[in-house]
Amino acid sequence: MSWLKLRVAKANQRGLTLVELIVAITIISILMGAAVPIARNVIKREKERDLRRALWEMRDAIDRYKDAADRGAFQIKVGTEGYPPDLETLVEGVDVQGKKVRFLRRIPMDPMTGKAEWNLRSMQDDPHSTSWGGQNVFDVTTKSEGTAMDGTKYKEW
Repeated sequence: MSWLKLRVAKANQRGLTLVELIVAITIISILMGAAVPIARNVIKREKERDLRRALWEMRDAIDRYKDAADRGAFQIKVGTEGYPPDLETLVEGVDVQGKKVRFLRRIPMDPMTGKAEWNLRSMQDDPHSTSWGGQNVFDVTTKSEGTAMDGTKYKEW
C-alpha cells in the first residue's frame, strides 16, 4: 500500500505551482534588470575606445603630414603652415619624389555620430572656436555633444 501512495503523490507533483513560477520570473527579471545597464556601459565604453582610436589615427596622420612638409618632402601652399588643407588630402596623398604618399587609408567613422564627419580646427582658429577657418587642418574633434563616462565632453577630447 505505501508504494501505491508514493506513486500517487509523485503524480500530483509533476508541474510547478503558481507561486514557484512567479518566484522564478521575479528572479529572472531582477537578473535582466542588472544585465541591461551593464551591457549599455560595455557598449558605451567600446564606442569611447573607438573614438579615441579614430582621433589618434587622424591626429597622427596630421602630424606625419606636417613633419614631411617641414622636411620639404613636398611643396605646400602659403598660409597652411605645413598642415594639410583638409582630411581628404591625407587620404588622397601627396607626391613625394614621384611617389604618392598617403597618410590615412580612409577618414574614420565617428562612432558617436555614425558619420565620417568631424569638427576641424586650423592653426589660426581660436582654440575654443566652434567653426573652422578653412586655412588648414591643425586638429579634429567629434561633432557629438555627448558626455563620456568620465564626465568630460567628447568634443573636448
